[in-house]
Amino acid sequence: MKNIIQFSIEKGQDGYYTASANDFAIVTQAKNFEDLMKNVREATELHFEETLDEEKSISRTPSIFINYEIPISLYA
Repeated sequence: MKNIIQFSIEKGQDGYYTASANDFAIVTQAKNFEDLMKNVREATELHFEETLDEEKSISRTPSIFINYEIPISLYA
Protein backbone atom coordinates (compact mmCIF):
# COMPACT_ATOMS: atom_id res chain seq x y z
CA MET A 1 0.00 0.00 0.00
CA LYS A 2 1.43 3.35 -1.04
CA ASN A 3 1.94 6.18 1.46
CA ILE A 4 3.20 8.77 -1.02
CA ILE A 5 1.54 10.10 -4.16
CA GLN A 6 4.20 11.60 -6.39
CA PHE A 7 3.45 14.44 -8.82
CA SER A 8 5.57 16.02 -11.52
CA ILE A 9 4.99 19.68 -12.36
CA GLU A 10 5.74 21.50 -15.58
CA LYS A 11 5.16 25.09 -16.61
CA GLY A 12 3.83 25.31 -20.14
CA GLN A 13 4.48 28.00 -22.71
CA ASP A 14 0.93 29.22 -22.07
CA GLY A 15 1.97 30.16 -18.52
CA TYR A 16 -0.08 27.45 -16.81
CA TYR A 17 1.38 24.95 -14.38
CA THR A 18 0.36 21.32 -14.94
CA ALA A 19 0.69 18.63 -12.28
CA SER A 20 0.36 14.94 -13.10
CA ALA A 21 0.61 12.00 -10.73
CA ASN A 22 3.29 9.51 -11.64
CA ASP A 23 1.35 6.36 -10.63
CA PHE A 24 -2.29 7.41 -10.90
CA ALA A 25 -4.58 9.03 -13.48
CA ILE A 26 -4.61 12.42 -11.76
CA VAL A 27 -3.89 15.61 -13.73
CA THR A 28 -4.69 19.23 -12.87
CA GLN A 29 -3.51 22.71 -13.81
CA ALA A 30 -3.57 26.32 -12.60
CA LYS A 31 -2.28 29.75 -13.52
CA ASN A 32 -0.10 30.05 -10.40
CA PHE A 33 1.75 27.68 -8.11
CA GLU A 34 -0.39 28.38 -5.03
CA ASP A 35 -3.61 27.50 -6.86
CA LEU A 36 -1.94 24.44 -8.33
CA MET A 37 -1.19 23.08 -4.85
CA LYS A 38 -4.87 23.49 -3.91
CA ASN A 39 -5.92 21.79 -7.16
CA VAL A 40 -3.51 18.88 -6.60
CA ARG A 41 -4.99 18.21 -3.17
CA GLU A 42 -8.57 18.48 -4.45
CA ALA A 43 -7.96 16.32 -7.54
CA THR A 44 -6.24 13.66 -5.40
CA GLU A 45 -9.10 13.57 -2.91
CA LEU A 46 -11.67 13.32 -5.71
CA HIS A 47 -9.75 10.58 -7.50
CA PHE A 48 -9.66 8.31 -4.46
CA GLU A 49 -13.18 9.23 -3.34
CA GLU A 50 -14.50 7.80 -6.60
CA THR A 51 -12.46 4.60 -6.36
CA LEU A 52 -14.11 1.57 -4.78
CA ASP A 53 -12.71 0.71 -1.34
CA GLU A 54 -11.42 -2.69 -2.42
CA GLU A 55 -9.53 -1.13 -5.34
CA LYS A 56 -7.65 1.42 -3.26
CA SER A 57 -3.92 0.87 -3.29
CA ILE A 58 -3.14 3.91 -1.15
CA SER A 59 -3.16 4.44 2.61
CA ARG A 60 -5.87 6.55 4.24
CA THR A 61 -3.31 9.26 5.13
CA PRO A 62 -0.92 9.59 2.19
CA SER A 63 1.53 12.39 1.61
CA ILE A 64 1.91 14.26 -1.66
CA PHE A 65 5.44 14.58 -3.02
CA ILE A 66 6.04 17.24 -5.70
CA ASN A 67 8.84 17.25 -8.31
CA TYR A 68 9.31 20.56 -10.11
CA GLU A 69 11.92 20.91 -12.82
CA ILE A 70 13.40 24.37 -13.28
CA PRO A 71 14.97 24.68 -16.73
CA ILE A 72 18.11 26.77 -17.06
CA SER A 73 20.23 27.75 -20.01
CA LEU A 74 23.94 27.29 -19.44
CA TYR A 75 24.90 28.30 -22.95
CA ALA A 76 22.79 31.42 -23.51
